[in-house]
Parts: sequence; C-alpha cells; structure tokens
Amino acid sequence: MRILITGTTGYIAKRLALQLIEDDHELVCCVRDMNRIPDEIEEHPNCTFIKVDFLEPETAQIPKNINAAYYLIHSMSTTSDNDFETLEKECSANFKTLVSKTECKQVIYLSGIVNDDSLSKHLKSRLQVEHTLKSDAYALTTFRAGIIVGSGSASFEIIRDIVEKLPIMVTPKWLNTKTQPLGIRDVLTYLSGALEKTELYNNAYDIFGPEILTYKEMLLQFGEVRGLKRYIYTLPVLSPKLSSFWLYFVTSTSFQLAQALVDSMKVEVIGKPSDINTHIDIEPMTYKTAVNLAFQKIQQNAVISSWKDAVSSGVFKDQLSKHIELPQYGCFKDVRHRIIQDENFTIDKIWSIGGRNGWYSFNRLWKLRGYMDKLFGGVGLRRGRTHDTYLEAGDPLDFWRVLLADKKEKRLLLFAEMKLPGEAWLEFKIVKDKLYQRAVFRPKGVWGRLYWYSVLPFHAFVFNGMINALVEKNT
Repeated sequence: MRILITGTTGYIAKRLALQLIEDDHELVCCVRDMNRIPDEIEEHPNCTFIKVDFLEPETAQIPKNINAAYYLIHSMSTTSDNDFETLEKECSANFKTLVSKTECKQVIYLSGIVNDDSLSKHLKSRLQVEHTLKSDAYALTTFRAGIIVGSGSASFEIIRDIVEKLPIMVTPKWLNTKTQPLGIRDVLTYLSGALEKTELYNNAYDIFGPEILTYKEMLLQFGEVRGLKRYIYTLPVLSPKLSSFWLYFVTSTSFQLAQALVDSMKVEVIGKPSDINTHIDIEPMTYKTAVNLAFQKIQQNAVISSWKDAVSSGVFKDQLSKHIELPQYGCFKDVRHRIIQDENFTIDKIWSIGGRNGWYSFNRLWKLRGYMDKLFGGVGLRRGRTHDTYLEAGDPLDFWRVLLADKKEKRLLLFAEMKLPGEAWLEFKIVKDKLYQRAVFRPKGVWGRLYWYSVLPFHAFVFNGMINALVEKNT
C-alpha cells in the first residue's frame, strides 16, 4: 500500500513509520521542515518526503495515488497561545480537503479517550478534530487512547522524573484520578493493524490496557519496577496552578505543558469495551510490562523518539532551518579554535556533549544556569538528550535545540531555548585540522547587552575549558 503519514517527526509517527516499512508499505511522509527528516528513514527506498504545513494548504502537493493516510498531528498547547483548539480545527480541516482530492480510501486518526462528562481543553480539541475529519470521500477509523507508556513518551518520562527523584511525595489530589495506561507497542499494533480492515471503517474505538489504575498507583508500580520504595501523600488543597508549578519544578516538562497535563489529569480516562481486540488480534500488556520494555530500550540506548523531540516542547514557533545561518551583524561573539590531535575523538566528544555526559568543563556552573532558567520559566537542563551519542536536527539537548548535526560537514549547531534577553547559538565546526567553537548572541535591547557583559567573565574559563576537553584526550 501507498500510505500518507503526517507528523513524521513526532513521537508516534516516527515509530509507526518504521513499523509500516517493516510491513513492506510505501510511505509518503509529510514534514514541515525538510531539515528534520528522521535519519532512520531518510535513505529508505520505500520512503518519499514532501514539505507540507497543513496551516498553509496552498503550499501542499499531496500525491493523488495514496491508498490510506494517518492523521497524527497534535499539540498539547505547549505555548502560551490559548487558541490551539482553533488551530487544530483549521489544520484538520485543511488535511481533510487535501486528502479528499486523492484516491485515499481510509484515514486513521489517533485521538484520546473522551468518556468523561467534563473534558479538558486538550481532550475537547481531540474530539473536535475527530468530528472535523469525518468525510464522504474516505472512511475514518479513530482510535482513542489514554496514557501511552513507552520510552520517550511524555507520561513515562514525567513519571520517571518524579519517582527517581522523590522518595517522599506530597502531591496534588489529581493523583487519585483513574486511567487505563497502554503500552506504545500496543498502540502501534492497533494503528498498523487497522489498515484495509473494512469492518473498522467509519468507527471509533477506545484502546486501553487491561488495568484501571490511579496516577498514584502508576507512580508506586513504577517504583516497584525500578526497585525503589516510595511514599506518596495527597493534599486536597493544591490548586491547578500550584499543581502545574509542582509538576514543572519536579520534572523536565515546560510550564505550559505542565498546565495542559494537569488540566487533562483531572479527568478520568476509562475506556468503553468493544470488540476491537478481536479485529486486531491483540492482548494489551500490563502497565508494569510496558515500563519494563521501556527500560530495555533505554538501557540499549535505542530510544527511537521522545516527546521532547517535538519543537513545540521548547520555544520555537517556526522552522529550524530559518535559524541555521549564524547572524553576522548586531551580535556579540566568543570564538575559539584549537588544533585537533585526533579528529574521530573530537567528533565523538562533540556528538556526546550534554545530558548525562555533561559539558566537559565547570558542570556545576552549567547546572546553576539550568536551575536559574527553571526559576524564570525556562526549560532548564532536565530535558537532557534522547541518545547519549547520537544527534539529529530537532533533538533537544539540555536547554539547547539541535539545528544541524552533520558529521560529513563536521558541524554541530545549537540554538538556545533557555530564557534570554536575546537569541543565542553555539557552534562546533572542524575545518582541516582545527576545531572552531563559536558562541553567538544577538541581544534584544539594553537588557540583552547587560546580560552579555554580566556573563562575559565566565566565558574565559567555561568555554576555554570546554574546547580544551574536546581536543585533549587526557582531559
């Protein structure tokens, strides 16, 4: 089959694409930024890539000869823009118009379970998208999932942050909300197994794991899997805003995403039974099994995708490619270079920077900068990195975002997502036998200039120590 897949760089779509390739399907992958094509599928002969922004449908060129399509575009309202529901409706309507002009017979949409009487904005938006996608031109199959558990998923990483950092927790009352977590492998089985099943056409199905658990029980079971004894006390007095702050400071999530999550976590997510497991031939795994499988991936350093990979998890509102060229005017720069002793060693060190490996020089100062960023509402250092030794465009890297990671060009370019009175880039580039390290800051107003001069004294030893560590084997 020839399948159109949207949200190609997202958590679900990136994994689903690999599954569909394994099933010998031909994929047409939609991306907003051609510089963010996932490396795992970029060179695959069964994949073609088209640049599409469904908020700008006049620029889209969807092939006519597609048999099925996946709609996997969604936002958790990670920006301060509260009009995300309108944007999602517009995006899905444009998708529907474009796909209706093709030979597509089936659209498969991954939504959320919407059985509670009082839905969050997030779940209302998903239900609205489902209604918008219905069409006489093709059949719509909707899967409504609850909490998805897998290496790199938002829920998994947030629970991991909480459990591994806090032996005793005083938590908001929404931890007593019930849900039915579902493993990511089962989600992919549902999505891929629904193709060409006419009995699933124009139907919606709740998909969920075999257990009904509260978030508190999920935290405790997660601790059991990790061999950690945890004590949890819930308070009825924490407001949604205080709950959001609690989640924001304890975990790696942004404050906007924390608000969206708290809004959703107040709603019970219990699925309605159906015969879908018979049609797909699946027996969903338990929560503990899903957690164990997730850690197997983490231990093998084989996490395919993470919620933090989404550009919306940071500060970006446009395409990464617009920031790849370093600005030349109106900027402050810190440029250093060193003779390379061993090129392979230096490249490996550059591609391993940040996360658990640290920044090779004055890590305590980097951590202090991360704490300060969190206090001012930034992303901080807790996002880490998805892989310890591998980077590609769009990856999060502590409080940076990877703009370019090209080993052939021997260049890594990062853009700062920390709270700053301006814009900042950090570049590592090898030219012949020299490593060039460039920190570029484009200030905004007088506060930007004051900021640069206030941190300038630290550059001499922080940036100097970092470049030395990248070229000296004994460092």
